[in-house]
Amino acid sequence: MEVILLERVAKLGQMGETVRVKDGFARNFLLPAGKALRATKANKERFDSMKSQLEARNLELKSEASKVGEKLNGTEVTLVRQAGETGQLYGSVSTRDIADALTAAGFTVTRTQIVLNHPIKTIGLHAVPVTLHPEVEVSVKANVARSVEEAVRQSRGEDLSVNRDDEDEDEETLEAQAEAASEAADEADEAQS
Repeated sequence: MEVILLERVAKLGQMGETVRVKDGFARNFLLPAGKALRATKANKERFDSMKSQLEARNLELKSEASKVGEKLNGTEVTLVRQAGETGQLYGSVSTRDIADALTAAGFTVTRTQIVLNHPIKTIGLHAVPVTLHPEVEVSVKANVARSVEEAVRQSRGEDLSVNRDDEDEDEETLEAQAEAASEAADEADEAQS
């Protein structure tokens, strides 16, 4: 199906372009969302008459998104989740969780504006892209931790999974040294008797 785009659509085209898309994509997404019109002669004439209004509305929306983007860019949100010793979460952090955290921080962001290729399943600092407008994309940091204290340590740059491994290695080294010392003492006792 051929459609006329009413706004820029990622990986498809710019406003005013006539593009060929699959029928289901047009019927289920582009047309109901008001992002496109069917490419008929009447709709082409209608688009030509509406073009200046659409461009003005697009510029207005883009400027508003840019203002919000300046404030939002680089914002860090903390998400406390249960996780195992290795840092693997007992669930995942989704777009809805990040949108709720940003809303609690005072920004109006919907979960459809947050772009996650896959859910976050480990603790740590994760860069999350947020598309406020088709032409305005910013990045926020999702600080996923087991507790608020860990989140503070992570934001300072500590890698908690590495520290836990180091602590385990230190404990193993101390245990091995203690065993070696006790074996040496046992051998010394046997040699004396």
